[in-house]
Amino acid sequence: MLGHWRGEDVTKDHPMDGLLAASYWHGKRFEGAEAVFPLIHDLPLWGRRALNPRFMPVRLLMSLPARGLLLRVAMPVLAPAFFTKTPRARLRTVQFRGRAHAAMCYDDKPIHDIFARIDEHSVLGWMDFKGMAQPYFFKLTRKGPANP
Repeated sequence: MLGHWRGEDVTKDHPMDGLLAASYWHGKRFEGAEAVFPLIHDLPLWGRRALNPRFMPVRLLMSLPARGLLLRVAMPVLAPAFFTKTPRARLRTVQFRGRAHAAMCYDDKPIHDIFARIDEHSVLGWMDFKGMAQPYFFKLTRKGPANP
């Protein structure tokens, strides 16, 4: 899992559909087992930046009407409050349905992203958020090493 990964939505009919794209989400960066940047965004005005998920109101965003438009407009303005140079997640191995998978555990939220290998350069990820009725699925494609 080490390296830079580009992310994209996979899920359909999920409250999070389109939220990551609307927030200018680029992907994730895995620098080591204890050093993961879960939210890398390509932001207008700011460029590619790591954001701290700690104070992001995920549950609230999933319930708002016109949330995609709201995020598109608000993220470039609010994002500097979330910039981080510190990793905000870690990587572990978990057992899921009888198989070992890589899992990213957020430091400050009850969220785990679990990954299943599709091929050498891509993985299917699903977000397991405590209290979420169904997981949110996304795909990551490897873009480069963790420390180029």
